[in-house]
Amino acid sequence: MAGCQVINIESGMPTVDVARTRLSQGLRSAKAAGYTVAKVIHGYGSSGKGGAIKTDVQRTLQQKRASGQIKAFVRGEDFSPFDASARLIVERCPQMARDIDYNRQNHGVTIVLL
Repeated sequence: MAGCQVINIESGMPTVDVARTRLSQGLRSAKAAGYTVAKVIHGYGSSGKGGAIKTDVQRTLQQKRASGQIKAFVRGEDFSPFDASARLIVERCPQMARDIDYNRQNHGVTIVLL
């Protein structure tokens, strides 16, 4: 099954640790269910400068990519035809080119190629 699973880790204003657990569980579940892509909703932080959860998500995904647990990821602000990882995601899951956040520079999401 190709497609995209949405993983909302920001609901209820969790701590960074809780959000990290939700992220890992969500990615495992999406992969097990056969999804190609996961869209992680982490929010941008109430300060408007990028929150601790977003920063932790990026760091965690870099580690998961380095260890081979995920293939690639792209920050929402870079999710456009101008980013190599975004192009790879759209190539593997063409419906992502119609995603509401494609080419919208949404700092509150990250797209993951599983």
